[in-house]
Amino acid sequence: MARILLHSLLFLGAALASPVEERASVDCTGTNGISMKCSSNEVAYKRDFFYIGGESAQGTSGTITINQLYVEKLTPTGSWIQKHPLVFFHGGGLSGSTWLNTPDHREGWASYFTKKGYVVYLVDNIAIGRSSENHIANFTMVSGSATETVMKYFTAPEDYNTYPQAKLHTQWPGTGVDGDAIYDQFKKSLIPLTTNFVNQENTLRAAGCELLSLLGETAFLISHSLGSRNPLLLSNDCPEYIAGNINLEAATSPFWSYAEGLGGYAGSPWGLTYTPVDYYPAISSSSELEYESVGNETLAHRNCYLQKEPARTLPKINKVPYLLLTGEASVHVTYDHCVIDFLKQAGGSPEWIKLADKGIHGNGHFLHVEKNNLQIAALAEAWIQKKTYSK
Repeated sequence: MARILLHSLLFLGAALASPVEERASVDCTGTNGISMKCSSNEVAYKRDFFYIGGESAQGTSGTITINQLYVEKLTPTGSWIQKHPLVFFHGGGLSGSTWLNTPDHREGWASYFTKKGYVVYLVDNIAIGRSSENHIANFTMVSGSATETVMKYFTAPEDYNTYPQAKLHTQWPGTGVDGDAIYDQFKKSLIPLTTNFVNQENTLRAAGCELLSLLGETAFLISHSLGSRNPLLLSNDCPEYIAGNINLEAATSPFWSYAEGLGGYAGSPWGLTYTPVDYYPAISSSSELEYESVGNETLAHRNCYLQKEPARTLPKINKVPYLLLTGEASVHVTYDHCVIDFLKQAGGSPEWIKLADKGIHGNGHFLHVEKNNLQIAALAEAWIQKKTYSK
């Protein structure tokens, strides 16, 4: 009996010790990180989810709900909480999960800010991810971002010669090309997106203002790329709920979409958005906005499409403090100045931080997941603190 008990204890000890030993040798790169033997670099927080907004519609089986917005609420486990909540909007072809952790399993912005004591809200934009839609809501969907485009402009622009600053890119974790485990993990996070921006903006505006009205305090909105239209629209519709907007590489170039090489094609008809915002003097149609090309176009510094003078102003949008962050090696550094020039011309006081001017070098388009993502998060947090306590 004693011998059986001894053998059992020895077996139990070996079983308890083996996971620790195995973790030291297991490959946790890319999707291998899903293994229970791989540790997480995220911090602990409390998690709730909600669906906000929406409307009833008739489906084949009866009355259904459409246009509702999926929102995750992450609450710090600590007792001290910052005054303002943070609401995060993802870019095109992504979901709110982009803020959780990086493709190489480092700490993401959600963890960074909850650790700092902020309540964080992660949104899946209308018609994306867990805010997905069906044919009744009339959203035209496309399959997603092509890997060739992703490598050329986001993860490995230094391997291509599409704009001069691309060669400065050094911050993507891994090689950034097909076959690299980190890249492959990132590529799989790119999901279908809608091309019906009018529908998407209109439904987001209703659900977004309802969300902000429920938070109990004015919020800072943090967006990336295509998601940066949302803070502008909400600033127009319900600025009383917003403490400030932080935009990472905003995909809101005025009136225009830039193509590979020189040139491009007409983009957002309302300046920075596809749906109406309030100008002064007031207009009833985007056709009343007159604009023209400004500047000599080169691949390193694109021309802008700005209003013809005298320019109309954006009185509601201008109420909300605005910050744009741009990476040194991103294609956005060639045309993000147009967003700033447009907002200034419309009477605003936008702030623009080119990361290289702060000694932060080598970044491409995905600032929040590249190797120095927490250094950039600290820069954004400093701006939040300044706006919070300078009043």
